[in-house]
Amino acid sequence: MTQRRTYALAAALVLPLLANVPAQAAAPPGHRHHVDCSAQGTGDGSVQRPWTSLAEANAHPYGPGDKLLFKRGTTCTGTLQPQGAGSAAYPFTIADYGAAAGRAVIDGNGAHDAVLLANTRYLRLTRLEITNAAAPGTERNGVRLRLADYGAAKGITLDHLSIHDVRGGDFKTLTGSSAIHVAVEGTTVPSWYDGLDIHHNDIRDVDREGIYFKSRFSKRDLVGNQQDPNAYPGAWTPSLRVRIHHNTLTSLAGDGIKLDTTSGARIDHNRIDGFQLRSKAANAGVWTFNTDDTLIEYNEVSGGGGTKDGMSFDADGASKGTVFQYNNSHDNQGGFLLICPYSGAKTLDTVVRYNVSVDDGARLIQNCWGPILNTQIYNNTFVNRTTVPAYLVQDDAGSPATTQHELSIRNNVFVNEGAGGGYAFKNPTAGLSFSHNLFHGIAMNRPNPGGLTADPLLRPDLRLGAGSPALTAGTLIADNGGRDWFGNAVSATSVPNIGAYEGPGVN
Repeated sequence: MTQRRTYALAAALVLPLLANVPAQAAAPPGHRHHVDCSAQGTGDGSVQRPWTSLAEANAHPYGPGDKLLFKRGTTCTGTLQPQGAGSAAYPFTIADYGAAAGRAVIDGNGAHDAVLLANTRYLRLTRLEITNAAAPGTERNGVRLRLADYGAAKGITLDHLSIHDVRGGDFKTLTGSSAIHVAVEGTTVPSWYDGLDIHHNDIRDVDREGIYFKSRFSKRDLVGNQQDPNAYPGAWTPSLRVRIHHNTLTSLAGDGIKLDTTSGARIDHNRIDGFQLRSKAANAGVWTFNTDDTLIEYNEVSGGGGTKDGMSFDADGASKGTVFQYNNSHDNQGGFLLICPYSGAKTLDTVVRYNVSVDDGARLIQNCWGPILNTQIYNNTFVNRTTVPAYLVQDDAGSPATTQHELSIRNNVFVNEGAGGGYAFKNPTAGLSFSHNLFHGIAMNRPNPGGLTADPLLRPDLRLGAGSPALTAGTLIADNGGRDWFGNAVSATSVPNIGAYEGPGVN
């Protein structure tokens, strides 16, 4: 009896303690699959016996938590087209493995796509080198995202990729040619990307597009007859929570970054150097088409190589609520800004504030024909030292009687430190208004926009010197963004400076 009572007492003491011990967490799902295209024969995807071709990698279905890993220092040729998807908790990851100095390379070798990610979600593509240079001039891509009658493609990330020498033709279509091509096809099920994140990629030597979006589900009144309703019949279904940031894009035949059919996208902290270099068509650094509420900020854009557009920024047809702020634009042959609805579309509620433009040429601002509604260009600093633009504003609107423009230009500094001439107005319309600007070294004519003409005493870093006539000489603007190009606070109640600098005068 004593021994049984002892056992019972021990159990009574131990069982409550066991009840408080947490259950061991289940192992996360997923398997590692390895590819070494320098190896011989066939394998099973293990690190000891890796797959040796893209065909083997493409044949396997992938699921949540899976990792498809390519051996560093090796090259696989053809198209990587994996099947399957991850989950929100356990994405499907495509990356590299091994300790070799060189990256793992996917070489499309002239195929339409080096990497094709079709009808998938919760996927991350990272740390690979991607090229596609063979058979130049045909339609092709580095990485293509494709949706067709799929619905929401959530949680896709493309990061830390090196994409180069993608040698497509001089055209942009629903299917190519781009370093990163993001497309929605299909005809029956509206589809869109949700949470697409493209960041820290190095893109160079591409014909034609850097990062390019297009969707067949883009029809709405705002776009008018800008695109063929038979080719793009779906009701406007924008991609959501798109962010493109901290990418470097150099030596592009055509456009840098072009958004299409998105809502609330953010393009920030990108470096674009060299676009519109090998294309006979019109191209721009960063531009939007048929989008709502796009924020474009903290980008540096230079090296626009032509004047058929060739400017840093463009709010194009059916762009609504686009904000360009805190950007650095310089040395672009085509100029700084394009506002371009045309062909029955409208462009409205564009805001361009606290940017700097240095040695942008041809024209600083260009307007196409078509309705340009509620466009505000304020508190920017424009300096021309070696390049003098022909036009301050090139208005291609045609007859003012057939065009509706509401475009205000306020609180901007325009400085010419180079040769005389230039800075004319082409076909200014009644809707073009100027207020509280400063024009120095510029002989203004047709029409006279008024404003100050004294030296603003710009410092080399474009801040205003002590005693500058631009200090507290602007006009108060509501919803001004709260900060200037340099990070200084902008008051909601006090009269601002003219230009992109809001601090005190500097000695």
